[in-house]
Amino acid sequence: MTESVIEVVDLRCRYGGFEAVRGVDFVVERGELFALLGTNGAGKTTTMEVLEGLRVPSAGMVRVFGLRPDTDRELVRPRTGVMLQESGFPGEMTVREAVRLWRDLTTRPSQVDEALELADLAHRRDVRIKSLSGGERRRLDLALATLGKPELLFLDEPTTGLDPESRRRTWRIVRELLAEGTSVVLTTHYLEEAEQLAHRIAIMHEGRIEVCGSLADVLERESSRISFVRPEGLAFDDLPAVRGLVDPEAFLACRVEIRTRELQDDLAVVLAWAAGRGVQLGRLRAHHASLSDVFHGVAAVAA
Repeated sequence: MTESVIEVVDLRCRYGGFEAVRGVDFVVERGELFALLGTNGAGKTTTMEVLEGLRVPSAGMVRVFGLRPDTDRELVRPRTGVMLQESGFPGEMTVREAVRLWRDLTTRPSQVDEALELADLAHRRDVRIKSLSGGERRRLDLALATLGKPELLFLDEPTTGLDPESRRRTWRIVRELLAEGTSVVLTTHYLEEAEQLAHRIAIMHEGRIEVCGSLADVLERESSRISFVRPEGLAFDDLPAVRGLVDPEAFLACRVEIRTRELQDDLAVVLAWAAGRGVQLGRLRAHHASLSDVFHGVAAVAA
């Protein structure tokens, strides 16, 4: 049986007369990674601040480990780790000094060398922070957030600005933490990151969660797509009789784009149609919906 680490019911947050979060509901189960996505201004940062105990909600119920993160901070904070977008440690401090200082400020028992090994920074322990690369600084932030292996970890844009190799290295570290039972709440602008790591995904827009569920559930919102260059001289009425919908605007732009819930069947129809006409379909693509399709579709529908 699963166990809820976070429970949020009808969360609302106001800044004066502006309601930034408008009735949000979700749960985070033990050992899962929950990705909270949204455009700038969607309300995800405010939501994260409430979960971390940094902001008092205007209304609603929020529980972390069954406790209120704002009033029960002395009980909740020792069990959590938070990776902010930037740690703010002085550049003259060495990596080892930063980890030791942070360890001494926490109540969880932890080993400096173990934290550096986890973040692949053991060979850089005596280097000053100002001399680290961007990827190494983010790994240091992750090492600090995971000191003592917290039960719940908040990751705020953990791989922003990293090169692809550093990003994948961070993913490996997060997967190792998940395998050991850590629960993770992630915010990211890299949709591929959420696709790779998340057990469940929520997409916020204008203070509300518009879609929430497993990756498969979320992708079900959008149709699959078939596309190819429009053959020369082809009239719209001469297109294959597919079950999906053909985009007339794309057709005018010399492309055929079909949105379908029956990808395999409609692709077979298109290929048979092309074979019967002796036509080579240029730049033929057939694919299921991506998280990017859903993300941008949510914003378009809500607008």
